[in-house]
This record gives sequence, structure tokens and C-alpha cells, in this order.
Amino acid sequence: MYFTDQLNRTVFLSSPPKRIISLVPSQTELLVDLGLEDRLVGVTKFCVHPDHIRKTKKIIGGTKTYHFDRIDSLKPDLIIGNKEENEQSGIEKLAEHYRVWISDVKTLSDAITMIEEIGKLTDTQSEATKILSRLDNDFKSPSPKKGTAVYLIWNKPIMVAGKDTFIDEMLHWAGFENLILENRYPEITLSRLSDLAPEYLLLSSEPFPFKQKHVDEFRRALPNTRVKLVDGELFSWYGSRLLNSMSYFQTLF
Repeated sequence: MYFTDQLNRTVFLSSPPKRIISLVPSQTELLVDLGLEDRLVGVTKFCVHPDHIRKTKKIIGGTKTYHFDRIDSLKPDLIIGNKEENEQSGIEKLAEHYRVWISDVKTLSDAITMIEEIGKLTDTQSEATKILSRLDNDFKSPSPKKGTAVYLIWNKPIMVAGKDTFIDEMLHWAGFENLILENRYPEITLSRLSDLAPEYLLLSSEPFPFKQKHVDEFRRALPNTRVKLVDGELFSWYGSRLLNSMSYFQTLF
């Protein structure tokens, strides 16, 4: 059968894949929740959910660089990646030899489509439908409005989540108005952050591991802003971890 990924690339599978490599942590967790753990043969070093997966599967590298010899030894019949998280040159090299399906997720609608399509290409539609039904129930309407916010993903330099990102979409569902109007993940200065005067400053747990000491530093710099550490996975993971996102958003502040 022919399948179309989210970059409009065509992937042919003669039968449901039996040896899958996942290059994306959130999609690794999704594959497990779809009941495919026994067919998952390779994951990245960042695939931390479920917590045992890195001990039971071959580590093929990170999300940007891969051990091609390990991938070759696994003889995958499907590799699943993502446009943003995986390096294009590496994906192109893999696609010369293997069937590679790529997601491109910037909105909740994109995430729902991704889950639906992975269900189809792995022949797990019934399990995918269960996840999608729960998401449909959870994401009926955004959380009550909380106020303006800036979401930090990195420190020194300060990098923030702007428009055209999945995090921006989740900020909306969490009830925040994102003050960063630039696309993607721009760098900003502390001075500009002060000028923006957000009501809330959210310090993500990933990719930069913000800690309480960073909260204290930003509170001193922005005394009129409420500063809080937040679970980055629940703002940026677009697989089955979304099942925990809305209940988490409702507990914030």
C-alpha cells in the first residue's frame, strides 16, 4: 500500500512493518501506546518514555546524528521521523536505503493527523482511534484565559517559543497569550523580555533543563512577573503524551 507522510512524500509498504526505528521521542512513546513495542527495534538516546525502552531497544544515536552501521544491522522496514527534530541530510541518507515516514507537526490538528496516519501505516487503527477519541474529549475548548506569557526553551542565549510552533499552539490551549510574535525560536535579550512585561514567564524542563535557581534569577530581573518551571514534554510532545496535557494545564497557576 502507498502512504503519504506529512511532507507529502509517498511511502510504499507491502505489509504492516515488523521492524520499526523511531527517531523522535514523542513518536516512540506513541508507538508503544499503539501496542507496537515488540515491533520497535531502534530508538534514540532521548527516547525516555516509557522509561525502560532504552534498555530493551538498540540506541541508534540522537535525533540529529545517527549510527548508520547500527541502523543497517537492525534491517528496519520502516523508519519514523519528524521534519523539525531530525536533520534533513541524515533523513535523506536514510531514505536512500529505507522506507522513511516523516511527520510535520505545528498544530493540534497536525498531531491528530500524525497519530491517525501512523495508526494506518502500522495497522493499529483501532488503538489510534482510542487515543484520538480521548484527545477529542480533552481538547474541546481551551483552558480559561490566564494572561500574557513568554515560554523559554533555552538560557544564555535566551531563546523563546514563537509563532509557527507546536508550543505556541499548546500555550493557547493552556490559556496563555504568547507575546512572542516572531516565528519559530528567536533569541531575545533580558532587556527586551523586561520590556515585554509578561504576566507569566514559563521556564521549560527541556531542551534546556531550567531549575529553581533560574526561577530565582528571573524573578529578581522581572519582579512583576510570575515565573514558573513547567513540564516541557506536556507543551511540546505531540504524541500520546498529549493525553496528559490538558489536565496539567488546568493545574498551572
